[in-house]
Order: sequence, then C-alpha cells, then structure tokens
Amino acid sequence: MMMKKEIRIGLIGCGFMGRTHSNGYRRVPNFFPELVYQPVLKAVCARSREKVTAFAQQWGYESFETDWKLLIKRDDIDAIDICTPNNMHAEIAIAAAEAGKMILCEKPLARTLAEAQLMVDAVDKAKVKNTVWYNYRRLPAVTLAKKIVDTGKLGKIFHYRSNFLQDWTINENLPQGGSVFWRMDADAAGSGVTGDLLAHCIDTAMWLNGGIRDVSAVTETFVKQRLHEDTGKLQDVKIDDACIFHCHFENGSLGLFESTRFARGHKALYTFEINGEKGSLRWDLHDLNRLEYFNNEDDAATRGWRSIHVTDGDQPYMNKWWVPGLSIGYEHSFVHQVADFLKSLESGEACAPTFQDAFETQKVCEAVLNSASSKKWQTTDVNWKTHAG
Repeated sequence: MMMKKEIRIGLIGCGFMGRTHSNGYRRVPNFFPELVYQPVLKAVCARSREKVTAFAQQWGYESFETDWKLLIKRDDIDAIDICTPNNMHAEIAIAAAEAGKMILCEKPLARTLAEAQLMVDAVDKAKVKNTVWYNYRRLPAVTLAKKIVDTGKLGKIFHYRSNFLQDWTINENLPQGGSVFWRMDADAAGSGVTGDLLAHCIDTAMWLNGGIRDVSAVTETFVKQRLHEDTGKLQDVKIDDACIFHCHFENGSLGLFESTRFARGHKALYTFEINGEKGSLRWDLHDLNRLEYFNNEDDAATRGWRSIHVTDGDQPYMNKWWVPGLSIGYEHSFVHQVADFLKSLESGEACAPTFQDAFETQKVCEAVLNSASSKKWQTTDVNWKTHAG
C-alpha cells in the first residue's frame, strides 16, 4: 500500500467558497487515489464562533479558530486556504508566506494591483507553493478547449469573445457591505463585476489565447446609493454593476468582453467563443459538459458545428469519474484543482494559476477600470509569455 503524506489544511472563511473548497478536499482522495499527498482538514477559521463551529462539524474539520493570525501560527498547519472577502487577501497571504505556509487563495488575487504585487513578492521571497482558485480552467470541456487551441487546429485566431451575466443586484433595496453583501462594497471587494466576474473571463481568455495587450472599457453603476449593512447609513455605491470592454491580444486577435449583474433572467451565464482561420470553439457554463467545435476542413457536404459531449475517459479528467455519457458538475472543478495542487507537490512544478499568473490577470482588471475612468485606451503590461499558467 502506498504511504500517504499529509497536507494539513487551514481554511480561513466559511462562506460559499469555503464550502466548495472543503468539498474538493474531501472528495479528492476517493477519486484520485494515486496521489501521494492527501489533504487533512485540520482547522477552519471564521470570526463567528457559532458559525465556524457548525461549519467544522459539517465538513469534518478537526478544530477551529476565530482569529486567523492564531491559525497561521499553528505548527500543525501546512497550507492556508484563503476564502475571505478580497480586502483580507493580502494581509493573510503575506503573513502565511512569512510563516512558510503553502497558500491557496480565492480569486481575484487582491483588490488592487499594488496589493497583488505585495502578495507576489511575499510568496517569491518565502518560496512557498501557491495557487489561485480560477476553477473554470478545470472543467473538462474548458480544458479540452485548451488542448484543441494548443494543437493549432483553429489556425490563426481572429476573435475571442466572452460574457458573464447575472441579475441578483437589480433590487435597489439590497444593502451593501456586511458578511453577505460585501461584494457590493468597494472597500471590501475592490471592484464590482470586473474583479468578481470578468476576472474569470480574463483568466480563461489569456490561458486559451495569450496575453491581452490593451483595453478600452465602459463601466456603469445603475444603483447609485445603497444602505450600508455596517453603518446603517445610505452611502454611495462605488463598485461597477456592469462593464464592457474590447481589447487587442498579443497574437493580433480582437477581444470583446461583457459582464453585468443587471441582466434579468441570467443567474450565471458564462460563455466564451474563439474564431480562428481554420475553426471555432464555443462553450457555455449552463451546458458545461459540452464543447462546440467547427472545423472548416470538414467535408463541405457535412460541415457544421459539432457538439462534443465531454464525458469520455479519453477527455480531460473524465477517467476519474463515471462511465461515458454521465456528466459531472461545477463542484468537480474544485476537486480537480485540489488534485492538481497535490500532484504539483510530487512533481515540484507550479500549480497554475500561480500568484504571478493571477497578478497578470489583475493587471488587465486594473487597466479596464482605469480605461473606464479615463475614457481612454489603457495598456496592460501583461507578460503572459513568461507566466503562461
């Protein structure tokens, strides 16, 4: 029997993303039994003792803390998983790096490029293993898209377009701030849809199509004031409710991106399409096990879009799950990221996207916001050739 090596996880934050990560840790030993390293749910941390106690019991954490600084100091923790609001990412990550802990951080890396730079510097100085949870890369259909692009089957790329549409903030009576609506508060989130939703689109786009060179953006805040959960006062809303930008990629292709929380009828419509000289690809989160592919070199009489059901054992990750034809879901992307992180501990390779990769995405997010503010094109200074993820 293979001797397993334990990686003792300390999770900070027990909200929605804390659940998805915990599920990933718990399921990976069952479906990736060949891995040498095995996660152990050692401790979870949140400010509310009542909430963190219930979370620890539900997910099987051995212990809990109510102060993240105490968690980082513990000798029985190997890796810190950051699932907090964005305004806490930098302080926690820097402290964890200085303590020599591995770090897994929710996206976006930080609120601002300056904060993100401090985080990158900290992990580089400490030489600790790190990754950022841009989980959509690890849905099998998206990973298959990457493989197809990398083979050159699409030829020269001309267009990349993507959107991420929601409708949950249309109600003007929703508050901003607090533990539930922190994404509506600029102090906690940094930005609105740009950092929350477009960051996913940007990460996937650069992973598939290379670096983004420059951007021209428009943002809008439709509800100008909301009651703040913490102060009880009506305050200006400083996050973006919607954002549209177009861009040039380094490979010469054009990009078009849109995100909003004001698209009535859409809860999480995330799509991308790539158009190349020889073919095209498109994907939709609502049908996440399918990848649509058009090959212009097919026989003219039968040429057309084909729908690839990504459930076969020859396709990315699928040999770990069920028989062909049976689908997997959103939560499996986190299982895959945990598995890839643990595998990277064996190989010594980086587990992309690293802090540096996420820093490149942060550059684009900041350029988008600066462009919208200045009403001018902004260069990104992205260095994706070096940090290809």
